Amino acid sequence: MVVDRGDAPETDGTPGPEVLGCAVDGRGIIYRYRCGIAWRDLPEVFGPWQTVWTWHHRMAVEGTWDKVLATLTAQADAEGLIDWSLSVDSTIARAHQHATNTIRPTGGWVELHESSGRAA
Repeated sequence: MVVDRGDAPETDGTPGPEVLGCAVDGRGIIYRYRCGIAWRDLPEVFGPWQTVWTWHHRMAVEGTWDKVLATLTAQADAEGLIDWSLSVDSTIARAHQHATNTIRPTGGWVELHESSGRAA
């Protein structure tokens, strides 16, 4: 059977750079989400992080990324690959040291000055 491809250029059957780039960058995006790393920390095997970020940004703005995630999640859930249980551990909810009301004696003159004003 002969298929008329119109004005499409002849190829040797290998995917073009757009297809290869999308596949590599898609894996890079998924890797970044799975590991929770910054874009700049993306391993070089996925290509330049700026390129991966650009692909992600374009797909996010177009709404394509939401569709991809919804489709993958639905398929994985249908196959029973997702465990929807949730566990929360208080040790991972850390507060910055300055977020507390405690006063730590550091010996600094600023703390001594503030505490003397409160004592009066």
